[in-house]
Amino acid sequence: MKSDIHHSSHPHGDKKGSSLRLVAWEITRNCNLSCIHCRASATRGPYTGELDTDACLSLLDQINQVGKPIVILTGGEPLLRPDIFEIASCGTQKGLRMVMAPNGTLITEKIAGRMVDSGIKRISISIDGADKKSHDRFRGVDGAYEGALNGIKHAKKAGIDFQINTTITRSNLHQIPDILKLAENLGAVAHHIFLLVPTGRGKYIVDQEITAEEYEKTLNWFYEQMDTTSLQLKATCAPHYYRILRQRAKKDGKSVTFETHGLDAVTRGCLGGTGFCFISHTGIVQPCGFLHLNCGDVTKQSFADIWDTSDIFLSLRNYDNMKGKCGKCEFKKVCGGCRARAYEATGDYLAEEPLCSYIPA
Repeated sequence: MKSDIHHSSHPHGDKKGSSLRLVAWEITRNCNLSCIHCRASATRGPYTGELDTDACLSLLDQINQVGKPIVILTGGEPLLRPDIFEIASCGTQKGLRMVMAPNGTLITEKIAGRMVDSGIKRISISIDGADKKSHDRFRGVDGAYEGALNGIKHAKKAGIDFQINTTITRSNLHQIPDILKLAENLGAVAHHIFLLVPTGRGKYIVDQEITAEEYEKTLNWFYEQMDTTSLQLKATCAPHYYRILRQRAKKDGKSVTFETHGLDAVTRGCLGGTGFCFISHTGIVQPCGFLHLNCGDVTKQSFADIWDTSDIFLSLRNYDNMKGKCGKCEFKKVCGGCRARAYEATGDYLAEEPLCSYIPA
């Protein structure tokens, strides 16, 4: 959802880099699919301790006190919550930009209409294979591909903008151009690629992680597609893209400005704890969904207090804290390295990004 980011004011002081732009909220861990890469290892619930309706509405109040971020209602499968549209409507009424990340299989004509009525501005649907067989294998359920395309059809008919998200692994790397073409043909407004972060069930397919060299090559290819597609392109969990963008632009004699590169010019790679945070189904706040560090609990303290005072967030906002080659890198302010991959590899979230082949100047 990040291609729709707008900068938001932050009334709680001027802490460096603490303007809240995006919140991913795992509104439920319950899910009707069983995806091989799932961060949450989500499956059919019920899950104990999920925030009830009143707690969710209160949390939206608290988020609203900090800024006007985009709020991604994600999961699990957010449409499995019976109160999902009450929550979305509440956020919309507060002036928050509410978006949703369903898997598409539960979107009917009626559900699409309720999305519109509740103010959902955009949805993201994951397509991880260019055909039925490869997508369904990735998603762990037969019919997931047809279900996603059917959901897209209903959303499109209702006038809801949708983007395609793709998690890149070794098994689908060769399909990325075809998935981009599919996104264009379906009428998506954006294509976001995600580089696998080995957490949750993703740990068990770590052999599917692409190498640093394949990573670099893929991100260079992605950069080149900017001139060939009308879609908004965004690389997520791939902070090196922001270094590559600047290297390539300099080589091509271009300046990186908002006019030439849109939001890619003003954002940075890893936003965890700086402009973005994740809230779990039980109210635990983390830098991102892949970085399992407890920065606070919204059932015990205010969201504003967590966002402004968490030691982890404050350490992430000081780029001088980064270690190894990330700490020495001239691109650390625009890249930052994936803090979750660093943590999974070393146990230190400030360590150097393990999937980067770049040697700092």
